[in-house]
Amino acid sequence: MNSTLVTFPGGRTRGRSTIVEAVPVGERHGLVVSETPFHPLDHTWPDQPADRGTIGGLPVADCVTGARSPEGEILLGAGIPVRRGDEGWGWLVVHVTDTPLPVGAEVDLEVDAAYRAALSAGHTACHLAALALNAALAGHWRKEIRPDSLGRPDFDQAAITSSRITPHGSVDVYRLGKSLRKKGFTADGLDPEKVALEVNDRLAAWVAADAPVRVEVPGPELTARRTWHCSLPEGEAAIPCGGTHVSRTGDLAGVRVTLTLDDATLTMHTECGG
Repeated sequence: MNSTLVTFPGGRTRGRSTIVEAVPVGERHGLVVSETPFHPLDHTWPDQPADRGTIGGLPVADCVTGARSPEGEILLGAGIPVRRGDEGWGWLVVHVTDTPLPVGAEVDLEVDAAYRAALSAGHTACHLAALALNAALAGHWRKEIRPDSLGRPDFDQAAITSSRITPHGSVDVYRLGKSLRKKGFTADGLDPEKVALEVNDRLAAWVAADAPVRVEVPGPELTARRTWHCSLPEGEAAIPCGGTHVSRTGDLAGVRVTLTLDDATLTMHTECGG
């Protein structure tokens, strides 16, 4: 099997499939099925946490990305030395349990829908906040850089060092160091509170617009390069993304950010309802 088939991009939280492989995960058991609704933690960009739930009635203690090397060795999570989708590798969703289940067994898979919904809200809010931040910081660029999908300088992609999705929120960290200055960004006069006010005003308008959100899914494989889309009043926003999302901005029931600037690091905390 080259890649586990996944149904979470379409919002599925339940499924039934056959266990096709079992791999050791320390003293635990890693179960691989042919098709799953579970979203695993991505080893390359671990922003959205793994889904919670059950497989064959057993609690899923963790859900991680696995990769089978061209030589047949299966590596997990941070131990994978290549990027997801690299040629010659197989890509797997590994459901980690404390109790084994037999290969060949057909099992029900059920994701904790409330937890998934909270993460989906946080992930959509994270993307909206990033786009709003790009707009608010557009005047701080002295050189042209690659724009985001709405035509503004893409500060988020140029400066981000980490992003962590939380239930109904996210934390994004940006470095404002030498490399970013070389690209043309200046932090002179950057007032985090004023920027946050502008970001929040734009977010309020986007939530009020109740704009539709969708995930473009080119194929059912875990390796498929999916894209988040949102039809905002300013245009069609698009960001490459392997996570889960709400279906409309109005589902968020409000999004607000706070910004802190410390030692050339800008941190954005995003919170939302929904």
